[in-house]
Amino acid sequence: MKAIRVHTPGDVNALIMEDLPVPEPGKGEARLKVSVAGLNFIDIYHRTGVYKLPLPMILGQEAAGTVDKVGEGVTGLQPGDRVAWCMNGSAYAEFAICPAWKLAPIPEGISNEMAAAVPLQGMTAHFLARSTYPLKLGDTCVVHAAAGGVGHVLVQIAKLCGARVIGTCSTPEKAELVLKAGADEVILYSKVDFETEVKRLTDGKGVDVVYDSVGKTTFMKSLNCLRPRGYGVLYGGASGQVDPFDLQILNAKGSLFVTRPSLGAYCQTREELLGRMNDLYGWIAAGKLDVRVDRAFPLAHAAEAHKYMEARETKGKVVLVV
Repeated sequence: MKAIRVHTPGDVNALIMEDLPVPEPGKGEARLKVSVAGLNFIDIYHRTGVYKLPLPMILGQEAAGTVDKVGEGVTGLQPGDRVAWCMNGSAYAEFAICPAWKLAPIPEGISNEMAAAVPLQGMTAHFLARSTYPLKLGDTCVVHAAAGGVGHVLVQIAKLCGARVIGTCSTPEKAELVLKAGADEVILYSKVDFETEVKRLTDGKGVDVVYDSVGKTTFMKSLNCLRPRGYGVLYGGASGQVDPFDLQILNAKGSLFVTRPSLGAYCQTREELLGRMNDLYGWIAAGKLDVRVDRAFPLAHAAEAHKYMEARETKGKVVLVV
C-alpha cells in the first residue's frame, strides 16, 4: 500500500511516500480502506516533533472509508460498512488499523469527504462548547481563528447554545465566512487590537470564555479579555506554544480559570464518542451545521497541503483524497 511516513521530524520534506505491507487487524480492531483523510494541526505538530511519537510514523489522526476486514471479537461491523474515525494514527495511507470502538457509522447522505471533515474538528468544537465550558443562553465567548476548521464549527455550535459570539480572523474574506457562520461580531486582528475591541464590545466587562487555538501570540491578551472567574481555554498553538507563566497572574486578573483540553480526555468511551458524532451528524442533516471542506489534495501532495495549513490560509477543512 502507499503511505506517507516521517522518519525524522522536520519540515515538509520529512513527508515521504513509501510502499508498505497492508496491515492486519488484531483483536478488537478493524482494517479500513481509507477514502479521505482529514488534516489537522496536530499532524504538523507530529511531523515537526512538537508532539513526539515513535518513528518512523504514518501521519494522520482522522479519516473516512470502508471496513475492509475485522479482527477477533469485533461485532456490529462488517466489510463494506462506511465509517469515520479519529484519535487514531496512520490515516495518510491506503489502509489503516483502528480499534473498532472508535469507528462511527456514516449516515446516508453524508459523503466520505464530509465524513472525514467532521470527527476531529467537529468533536473538538463539540466538547469545547458543550463540556469544557458549557455555553448557555446569555454567555459571551471569543473564538480565535474563527474561519478555520474548528473555529468555523465552534462558532455555529456556540450559537446553537444561545451564546453571543465574537470571532477573530485575519482578513475581510475570512470575516465574511465568520459572519455567515453566525458570529455576532468579527474582529480583524490584523487591523486592530483584539483585546481593545473585545473590551469595547463588552463595555469593559469581558467575556465568559475565550477559545484560543492560536497560542503564543494571543494567549496573554486572551486572558485580559476575560471577566472575573472567566475561562481561558487553550486548545492549540498555531502561532507556537505558550511560554510558561506565573499562576499568580490568574489571581491578579480576577481568579481566572485556564485549561488545556484535548479530545481524548473528552471522548473516553464509545458512548461519549457516538453521542458527540450523532449530535454533529444530526445538526448537519437538519441544516443547522455547515461543515465546509476548503481544499482537497491528493495523498501524494501531502507536503503541499501542510504548507497551505502552516500559512494559515485555510477557510475550513483540508483533506487528502487517497
